[in-house]
Amino acid sequence: MLPRTKIEAILFDLGETLLNFGRIESTAKLFKDAGRRSYTYLKKLNQPVGPFRGYFWRNMLGLRLRYCISQVIGRDFDSLALLEKYGRRRGFQLNRRQWQELNWLWYEPLRQRSSTEPGLTRTLTKLTQAGLKLGIVSNTFVNAGALDRHLTEEGLIDFFNTRVYSCDFGFRKPDKRIFLEAARQIGTQPENIIYVGDRINKDVKGALRAGMQAVLKNAYTNAGKKPPTGVETIESIFQLPDLVDKLNEKR
Repeated sequence: MLPRTKIEAILFDLGETLLNFGRIESTAKLFKDAGRRSYTYLKKLNQPVGPFRGYFWRNMLGLRLRYCISQVIGRDFDSLALLEKYGRRRGFQLNRRQWQELNWLWYEPLRQRSSTEPGLTRTLTKLTQAGLKLGIVSNTFVNAGALDRHLTEEGLIDFFNTRVYSCDFGFRKPDKRIFLEAARQIGTQPENIIYVGDRINKDVKGALRAGMQAVLKNAYTNAGKKPPTGVETIESIFQLPDLVDKLNEKR
């Protein structure tokens, strides 16, 4: 383990850490709901979408293909860029705001099933009042505009001036380059940063490789799995202020 040093910043994962989506039993059902919303929107704009069945399957298969490729090469794509590529091939003519709204409608069903833990903003306020800088590092192909809109609706965006999304940066966790980029943006040395996430291989081990201290947030994604020796675990973000004090006492 790395020697304990003073904690100056905390970086967070998104899914099952700051935002809780829960176990999704049917991604196909969720995707079909998103497809219907986006299709209805395009129809209202008089775009040449054709029958829903063809529209839905073109987008679903295209997304799955790009997702599989991203898993192999370790680099994410951008959902908005993909929508624009497929849409322009079909003859869609939308302005920038309309493309962004279309992207949001594909994400909206996932947003509506999400939740945050009680008192999250109070905890984040306590951390910032203690002088800690906060940021986000997330593996995601969802365009930053949709994620930032979600964070804004939850009242969280102002806590996180540093937001590094893999769809923008390219490399995905556990590649240490995405962690180091976040450290650069937040202006703190890696050894003075805690990274909080729910996945052992991508979050915890990736942060440790980058020279950060890692904290595992317990979730269904790591149930029954044992974190590396010396890694702290929490049930709730609410526990972080006391944990930071504890770690700083050991420095």
